[in-house]
Amino acid sequence: MSEEASKQLETMSLQEKSADAPAPAADAPAGGETKLSKNQLKKLAKGKGKKDKKDKPKWNQPGEGKKKKDDSKSKALSLPKPEFVNTTPKGHKKDLSATPMADAYHPQAVEAAWQDWWEASGFYSCDPKSAEGKSDDEKFVMVIPPPNVTGSLHLGHALTAAVEDTLTRWHRMLGHSTLYVPGTDHAGIATQSVVEKMLMKETNQTRHDLGREEFIKKVWEWKGEYGNRITTQLRKLGSSVDWSRERFTMDEMCSKAVIEAFNQFHEDGLLYRAERLGNWSCALKSAISDIEVDYIDLEGRTFLEVKTHKGNPNDTKGRYEFGVLTSFAYPIEDSDEKLIVATTRLETMLGDTAVAIHPEDARYKHLHGKHVVHPFNGRKIPIVCDAELVDMAFGTGAVKITPAHDPNDYECGKRHNLEFITVLTPEGAINNNGSQFEGMMRYDARIAVEEALKEKGLYIGKEPNKMRLGLCSRSGDILEPMITPQWYVNCDGMAKRATDAVRNGELKIVPEEHEKTWFQWLDNIRDWCVSRQLWWGHQIPAWFATKKGEEGVSKLDMNNNDRWIVARNEEEAYAKAEKVLGCSRDEISLERDEDVLDTWFSSGLFPFSVMGWPEQTDDLKAFYPTSLLETGLDILFFWVARMVMMGLQLTDSLPFHTVYLHAMVRDKDGRKMSKSLGNVIDPLEVINGCTLETLLAKLDGGNLPPKEVARAKKDQAEDFPDGIPECGSDALRFGLLAYTVQGRDVNLDMKRVVGYRLFCNKLWNATKFALQFVSDFQPTANILDELMSSGKMACRDKFMISRLMACCDSVNTCFQNYKFGDAQAASYSYWMNDLCDVYLELIKPVIKDTSEENKDSRWAAQATLWIALEAGLRILHPMMPFVTEELWQRLPGRGTLGDSETESIMLAEFPLCNEAYSNPESEQSMETTMNVIKACRSLRQQYNIANKVSTHFFVKVASGQPADSIKSQIDDIKTLGRASVVDVNIDEDSIPKSVGIIVVDETTTVLMDIKGLVDYVAEIKKLQKQLSKNAHPLTQLEQKIAAPGYEDNVSDDIKAKNLDNLNGLKKKAADIEEAIANFKALEELEKN
Repeated sequence: MSEEASKQLETMSLQEKSADAPAPAADAPAGGETKLSKNQLKKLAKGKGKKDKKDKPKWNQPGEGKKKKDDSKSKALSLPKPEFVNTTPKGHKKDLSATPMADAYHPQAVEAAWQDWWEASGFYSCDPKSAEGKSDDEKFVMVIPPPNVTGSLHLGHALTAAVEDTLTRWHRMLGHSTLYVPGTDHAGIATQSVVEKMLMKETNQTRHDLGREEFIKKVWEWKGEYGNRITTQLRKLGSSVDWSRERFTMDEMCSKAVIEAFNQFHEDGLLYRAERLGNWSCALKSAISDIEVDYIDLEGRTFLEVKTHKGNPNDTKGRYEFGVLTSFAYPIEDSDEKLIVATTRLETMLGDTAVAIHPEDARYKHLHGKHVVHPFNGRKIPIVCDAELVDMAFGTGAVKITPAHDPNDYECGKRHNLEFITVLTPEGAINNNGSQFEGMMRYDARIAVEEALKEKGLYIGKEPNKMRLGLCSRSGDILEPMITPQWYVNCDGMAKRATDAVRNGELKIVPEEHEKTWFQWLDNIRDWCVSRQLWWGHQIPAWFATKKGEEGVSKLDMNNNDRWIVARNEEEAYAKAEKVLGCSRDEISLERDEDVLDTWFSSGLFPFSVMGWPEQTDDLKAFYPTSLLETGLDILFFWVARMVMMGLQLTDSLPFHTVYLHAMVRDKDGRKMSKSLGNVIDPLEVINGCTLETLLAKLDGGNLPPKEVARAKKDQAEDFPDGIPECGSDALRFGLLAYTVQGRDVNLDMKRVVGYRLFCNKLWNATKFALQFVSDFQPTANILDELMSSGKMACRDKFMISRLMACCDSVNTCFQNYKFGDAQAASYSYWMNDLCDVYLELIKPVIKDTSEENKDSRWAAQATLWIALEAGLRILHPMMPFVTEELWQRLPGRGTLGDSETESIMLAEFPLCNEAYSNPESEQSMETTMNVIKACRSLRQQYNIANKVSTHFFVKVASGQPADSIKSQIDDIKTLGRASVVDVNIDEDSIPKSVGIIVVDETTTVLMDIKGLVDYVAEIKKLQKQLSKNAHPLTQLEQKIAAPGYEDNVSDDIKAKNLDNLNGLKKKAADIEEAIANFKALEELEKN
């Protein structure tokens, strides 16, 4: 080692830290620009970094004086970064030999080129021939939850990607046949809506102006131009998906699977066409399923905006009234009597076909068998007796029945064989059954009906009424119950198989607490409405067959359902129609169903459609069933349950054996991340950095109401006054994983995630520093075994390897049990505590000593350090792929370790714990030694001993293991404790009187000789000045508490607070007085 390098090692030092919490700062400086101690990192991680604490009294501090407030922490992350130009050709390996290691960590430079090289090298792919026949324990297969092609990933998606890629990289490093399949969802409603808006904006045309075929072309053009944003984000996040197998739910392979599934369901008797009451979105002009409904509860009279309406002229903001119960009277036929009913949806009275009363209600016995007369069309409406629906004690005991627009009325209508009259068009306007109200939008008609009833003297009044409104989760539109013809899938049998699989342990749901929800939903499942009245999506493979020239055969008539031909293609449909109609093909006319399938239908097939099902492809044989489905709890039923049901029905096997549901990501205030709240952050804004101006401009360009924009801007400005600094993918991934606690929502404070940029910087600096220690070291392929059998290891070396084994065991166990936050904490602690805090500091003098006598110790230290660095990087790699690859490639010995050496860290073996190399004795010894070292440091700090001054320590310790440990590690104590001499258990007479003392525990006491090191007079003056400053607030507070009326007029909270303050001031005074007395005593001792 050169003299210059030796001097560097002598002066360089990794800062100390004391706490164990693995989380960096919220508002701490970024890597490289300003170095923070590990102690600062940890305090900030615990939320202690928000305010600067006042320093404890320090004595004889060199250069101590009044300090200016240090604002470097707030500025460091936003300091200008050096300009970086990626000179690596796309797909080539980065040439690190041509680039010296930078002084600071810069994410853009570190993360450049690796993703392209990994992808181009085929590291993400998996050969089906190598995987086929392997047991579940020897392979790992997972499909990505396909995000909507319309959108971009937010931090919730980034958490999904971080968890999934961590598992994928871990399994790949374990040597398993590993496949992670990417894809995107065609997102029927969302995509059609986006393109329709774009079309209107650019050409002032609707999709109907273009026609279906041309509109679909436009959607495909849009997908080609804008649909790759998500893949860009996934690549930036480092997701190791096999891009050669990327799928889109409307590509040829997936479309073939959809057609086959629809046909198989039909052939199995599970799929049918029926006219039923269902959820109808007037905004989308389509049916939606029950689980696509969001609900809002109204406490009473409430005015709401309805975007599909022009606006209520009676409200200054154009809003419509909800949450009221309106009463009106029906005239009874051939009588002056009236029957009063009430409704929350007055416009539906236009479709009333009965009034129900309780058969035992004495008030209405005389009306049994009678009719009321509809006031607007004169229709005779029967009065029916229904004990199931009517509660005599509620309201008037009479209930209006609209079977075509209410679920309860629908069942009543079937019981009494009532007429089902639909009064709404698909757009939500009143149809030709609505008399003079025809053409009005539904809530405009509500107002008009009320006025018309008043004119006829039939209006009774209205009152506030609690109610629940169902909203379309896709459009936000208020839903209408409507009777429409749709395609349904009977899910009863499939749902039972899905629940049985969980009950018998074949399918595992993690965390287990979600099993209850799984059973609750699937045990009460309804038939699934799979048709949607859209253009973009998988057009239903069903044709309505008629004979040419045939009249009066309507496809809307359920009596003609046998004319619907379900087939795999038109050719097959003609062949089936010939048999149904009993005529030749040239006499047949086929009309394909214009509707498309629910987007979740194709998504439910994803685990096997991406493998080529229904064809028996090599991929299907090798990779299906998959291993794991990882996703958020919010789509447990939308997607997960349907995949399980469809997999069991169509492939007769579970699509995966485990479902891991990560927590929902919310903002720091616990709010769901939503565009409507303006709190959505794009992962690329964290990875690349983003100015505050850009964040605010994004809010201005959205669709938020002005009040929400103002609130969101205020939050953004408070959280990121200087914007979001460039953090890189590794810091984002590592920070998100820190939040993963099973079963809990994640209240994500982005500033804490940004803080993990500091850990990347610490990792970079620590490795750069450590590389100087191994610059002349040559590792071998079996270096760990050679080291452990060498007989050259000191206690510190054994300790380091033992801590490495503990970390390996902990991280592997955590990954196995999906405890990613714990895995992150264990790896963080290993690097920050064991390696940086302890081992690197201990071996400085060992490495510096190049004498022949120290040769073996030096080699052991270098070997231990190289192993600790190399294995530590492999442990971190699944969570932090980029920086670990960069640092791993820079370790000495790369390319010289033989055939077993891999080209990339991602292909290297994941470190496993070798119990034989665990050494509890060395860890116990190091713990004892470190306690002594901490006491030495505390004494030096207490008496303000300058770093350049070495001190003499005396250790009193119990015999046995504690004494043996300390004696064997005196050199280590001298190194970290800055000691000139360490005497253990010497005679009391040999210990000077002027000593500082710290009692470590019941077995250990550390003393420090302070003779000649302290200016007692100066220190006593400082303390007396502090005591004087403390006296004034103490006296003031005592007077306040003693003042007349204090006990009666001051609240208990304030009294308790004042008492705490008083006790604190008294303790401070007592501590200062004790310190003064101590210094005076020491001064006297030294004089004598």
